[in-house]
Amino acid sequence: MPSKASLALGLGIMVLAAWGVISTFSWPWKAALFPLVIGIPLFCMAAAEALCVLFGSAPRSEARDFQFSTDLPPRVMLRRTLLALAWIAGFFAAIVLLGFPVAVPLLVFLYLKVQGGEGWGLSLVFTLVVWGIFYGLFDLALHLPFPAGLIATWIGLD
Repeated sequence: MPSKASLALGLGIMVLAAWGVISTFSWPWKAALFPLVIGIPLFCMAAAEALCVLFGSAPRSEARDFQFSTDLPPRVMLRRTLLALAWIAGFFAAIVLLGFPVAVPLLVFLYLKVQGGEGWGLSLVFTLVVWGIFYGLFDLALHLPFPAGLIATWIGLD
């Protein structure tokens, strides 16, 4: 028997995502891009959920309470959580101080080198690819200006 709540949620999200996508048809391309990038995949995922609920052969398991991993000591889990929060805080600080165009490739490189332990070649290649995609999409294709970081403003490069 399909879960009525899951089916209703899937159908409701489909309706809202379709409305969001359809409402952008009369907008300029730049204004419509973000809602389309979010709305189309959201519609597809909600449709997949609704179809799985309706036609799925395996019975759906009941909802379970969220539970952290029990196979690791609490000290290790706390260390990993704090490390992830430190990377996020560092990324935000880099955005504020250096600006997005510098912070994004810097984060990719440092994360691959420091946290991932990857070699110089792989780290540099991935950093260049991410920078190229970031620059190509946001600067060349969309012409989105990013504000300079605080450091560039302080030393007069802005």
